[in-house]
Amino acid sequence: MTRSTPLNRGEALRVVQDVLAYFDETTEEFVRRRHRELQAQGLVNAEIFERIGADLKYRAVAPPELSLRQLRRIVYG
Repeated sequence: MTRSTPLNRGEALRVVQDVLAYFDETTEEFVRRRHRELQAQGLVNAEIFERIGADLKYRAVAPPELSLRQLRRIVYG
């Protein structure tokens, strides 16, 4: 990456680590993280769970479609 981009070694390493972490994230971790992010933006749960359901379809390896109830259980147990 350092040869093909203007990134220095440390920056390139962080980018690679971020990408690997993204693909290593389980569905449950993604749902919980995304819920926290959307809550911090001031969205309410109805909007949050709808958006998370839509976001899951675009993951690199999309999980089976989860119902709103399943999403809530992931977040709240």
